[in-house]
Amino acid sequence: METQNPEGLAKSRGRGALTFLKELVETILIGAAVLLVLQASVRNFRVVGSSMEPSLFTDQRLLVNKIVYWHFPIGTLAQFIPFVRLDREAVFYPFHPPRRGEVVVFRFPKDPKVDFIKRIIATAGDTVAVREGVVYLNGQPIEEPFVAHQGYTDMAPIKVPNGSYFVMGDNRPSSNDSRDWGPVSAGYIIGKAWFRYWPSSEMGLIGSAPVHAR
Repeated sequence: METQNPEGLAKSRGRGALTFLKELVETILIGAAVLLVLQASVRNFRVVGSSMEPSLFTDQRLLVNKIVYWHFPIGTLAQFIPFVRLDREAVFYPFHPPRRGEVVVFRFPKDPKVDFIKRIIATAGDTVAVREGVVYLNGQPIEEPFVAHQGYTDMAPIKVPNGSYFVMGDNRPSSNDSRDWGPVSAGYIIGKAWFRYWPSSEMGLIGSAPVHAR
């Protein structure tokens, strides 16, 4: 029968401990990397209030896609690319910028500590007006199949400035939105409402709706 001397046994245990510590450190680092990626790309959001009914209801839990609107100013590249003229105000979106009909989560312009959720109705350069509850985009009334109650409010025409978005709740009579405090700057937008995960009976993707003339 083979036996192992005490010195060899100690070395074997030492190697085993080092292997365990190495694997533990690797696991922690991988877990931290995954957590950082998740925090950078997705966040949770709880719907509060009735402003997005019937599309979304209070207390529903959502996942917000933060990476889809990731962007950077092209002008910052000007200092690294000689002899090339770049628009210092231009912005590059690897995926796509926020679009009409998408539901977005953003920091409330009047109080950035509070997050709001609304639907994009118009983008930079568009002119928006409301007459007896009907929304007019660039002079034309638009179809809004996602709106159950449009109300009867009026709003004088507003031209959306560069780098901003006009947002409205789907439940117009109960929504505090761009009609009250103006367009939202792109810098306030956190991400696109992407997936509804609670309650489980209502789990599913949150789709966009086309916003176009009637």
